[in-house]
Amino acid sequence: MARTQGSHSDITGPRIRKAALNLFARHGYAAVSMRQIAKEVGVQAGALYNYTPDKQSLLYRLMREHMQDLLSALNALERCDDCQQALRRFVGFHIRFHLQRPDEVFIAYMELRNLSPENFAEIEDLRRQYENALEDILHSGQQAGQFAIPDTKIATLAVIAMLNGVMTWYRSGGRLSLDEVEQIYWNMVHKAVTA
Repeated sequence: MARTQGSHSDITGPRIRKAALNLFARHGYAAVSMRQIAKEVGVQAGALYNYTPDKQSLLYRLMREHMQDLLSALNALERCDDCQQALRRFVGFHIRFHLQRPDEVFIAYMELRNLSPENFAEIEDLRRQYENALEDILHSGQQAGQFAIPDTKIATLAVIAMLNGVMTWYRSGGRLSLDEVEQIYWNMVHKAVTA
């Protein structure tokens, strides 16, 4: 596909993804048109198709990049053999990583229903990899007698859901510092899983 004269793929492509991210987070995927995305970027609607085949591909790419960034950052953490310390680190990592990306988090959870079946399967696989990292910690702690969890899968989903709640209400400069919030959440998670 030919690019619009004067455009730069290394500039325009990321601008399109940023505009789509902002619009999808603000209005919802179904309510946003390619025309709106083009207007936000300042290009003709037809020019978008030089960078993406369709709106579905944009949504999928945004979700895939978010999940790949998340997994990459998680895998970059130093390995820890102590289950409680590993869980403590996961709690802090999850909160801090996601607080820096509220639009990505919103889209990753709220727009799954708008993915095509094949795109959904790929994103779900990436999500499962992240969940498995936490479940492995919980399972190891259970095996070591440090955690008392009747079902590690349910505990995994419950912990992630609890941690995701921070993104909906936390504001920098509020009553509690991020360090204090993280400590409170760690205490709640620890009490929930400890034998």
